Amino acid sequence: MTDSRLNDSQAGAVDLEPRAWLDGVNPVTKIVLALLLSVPLFASIDVVSGLVAIALQLLCLPLTGLRLRTVIRRILPIVVFAPIAGLSMLLYAEPAGHIYWSFGFATISDDSISLAIAVSLRVVALGLPTIMLFGRTDPTELADALAQIAKLPSRFVLGILAGTRMLGLFLDDWRTMSLARRARGVGDGGAIRRFFSMAFVLLVFAVRRGTRLALAMEARGFGSGIPRTWSRPSSLHGRDAVALLGALAIMALALAAAVLAGTFRFVWS
Repeated sequence: MTDSRLNDSQAGAVDLEPRAWLDGVNPVTKIVLALLLSVPLFASIDVVSGLVAIALQLLCLPLTGLRLRTVIRRILPIVVFAPIAGLSMLLYAEPAGHIYWSFGFATISDDSISLAIAVSLRVVALGLPTIMLFGRTDPTELADALAQIAKLPSRFVLGILAGTRMLGLFLDDWRTMSLARRARGVGDGGAIRRFFSMAFVLLVFAVRRGTRLALAMEARGFGSGIPRTWSRPSSLHGRDAVALLGALAIMALALAAAVLAGTFRFVWS
């Protein structure tokens, strides 16, 4: 009897994951935070404000409960493809300063290089808040908040919830297909051809699974227009106001740093 109680207590201790400060913030507030941490950055294209915004956001990492290694792994694809966004600025921005290379309409100058770096940093600064804010957000809590706080239609909210839950299954399907192809000896060569063939199979799986899921949800009354009740209430607290003030402070400091450094420049300039 003692051993069974001990095992139950140990299992409960394993299942209990320590809650971070951001876990107490309402998911709708997190959506507003993502907008506050991204939209003001469109007011200026400069290196200083982007770097300051990224640095201040990383300082808030302990509040999210995510590990730095996890954030780096998730932001890595954005970092890799961010220079593509700055390529157009590098080649076609209005030349100023020393001109390093010119061919037709493409010109690389001091100003175009700084603009390309600033745009690339903007892409990272826009993607980082989303990763940090929603890295630990439960899809069910998000659906509850969208329906009760944002007052979105229940049919739309439940569709989002069902689709979010399917993402994990798609990742498992992709991993299973990769292991199956490798077991048959056809998964070690032709990476591009393998990717497109597996993507097509995954698309077929998605269509079939989506059709079955839609029929099952309709059969259980999820598509009816009757007002629904929610088992878990979603509400706003003082922590949400603190989080909003923190986001405003981060953006104010980032833009103020650019103004003080003399690098602030409006987008339309």
